[in-house]
Amino acid sequence: MSAQSSSWKVYRLPGGVSLRFDQRAPWVISALLLATLAVLAVCVSVGEYPIPLADVVGTLLGRAEGARYEFVIMQLRLPRALLAWLVGAALATSGGIIQGLTRNPLASPDLTGVTAGASAAAVTLIILLPFVSSSALPLAAFGGGLLVAALLYLLAWRNTGDAGGDSPIRLILIGIGLSAVMGAYTSYALTFGDLWHVQKAMMWLAGSVYAASWTDVSVVLPWIVVCLPLAAFSARDLNALNLGQEVAQGLGLPLTLKRGFLLLLAVALAAITVTVAGIIGFVGLIAPHAARRMVGPLYEGVIPTSALAGGFLVLLADLIGRSLFSPIEIPAGIIIALVGVPFFLYLLWKREKI
Repeated sequence: MSAQSSSWKVYRLPGGVSLRFDQRAPWVISALLLATLAVLAVCVSVGEYPIPLADVVGTLLGRAEGARYEFVIMQLRLPRALLAWLVGAALATSGGIIQGLTRNPLASPDLTGVTAGASAAAVTLIILLPFVSSSALPLAAFGGGLLVAALLYLLAWRNTGDAGGDSPIRLILIGIGLSAVMGAYTSYALTFGDLWHVQKAMMWLAGSVYAASWTDVSVVLPWIVVCLPLAAFSARDLNALNLGQEVAQGLGLPLTLKRGFLLLLAVALAAITVTVAGIIGFVGLIAPHAARRMVGPLYEGVIPTSALAGGFLVLLADLIGRSLFSPIEIPAGIIIALVGVPFFLYLLWKREKI
């Protein structure tokens, strides 16, 4: 390890691989981990049946004094809290990748239409093809998100020549248009679908981790275990792409291959969250911005910080949503939207001066 700058360091790994981190990154990541653990403990503790924090810790550690709360904690509240964190981490990482890939700080899975495409495909399965096993939902959502991403590439990236980097608003406008088309199709399916299946889809579309189970966690976890490390190892490619197309080509980066791989990675992370939590918007916009402010622009630090910040955001939103007007619950997606919409408008005004 050798210091290269007053603000960041280079960590040299075996095999000639080097990673650059802002010096703030280890401290920020540690603080986010501690904050996440604290909020997770509170999430498990709070509810219609309050559980003392000491007993929560005791149950999680397998101590005898917490055994009487084991069912409530292990079967009802812990899966929900873990799923909220996993969903937030996946959406934030997907947003970080899309922002780096497009060189567009306004881009995110929901604003580019990726989550709308995944949602439309999932709703098709739930309402129009109810005889298909629910185990096909992740693949259907991935296919829907990938279709929208391909259309976005054809309509926006291909014409700009630099992944939309020279025209940040162009990609957003096309993404909003694709989202509107997917939303119209979803509304059509909801209008003419069977009432029972429509109710199921409407509850799911609200963007909530309500009634989450270990089955939901097991659906999301393998995708995240695979995709998050791949995103972290792609940090150097994202750094190169942020320098511009010509510079990235000069560095020997195979642009088509790398862009395609990163796009698949972002779509996979966004799509899998749709299958278990519906549409939770703005996480992929807010978390990467917060990460860059905390640890700088290098993606070796942005990717893990975004994941932790996104997980913390959804976990906190779910806690607020089920505590604010208890016993009535507000979906986490609505809580985040109350913050996300003004934040997006602020970014739009700041960048375009409108």
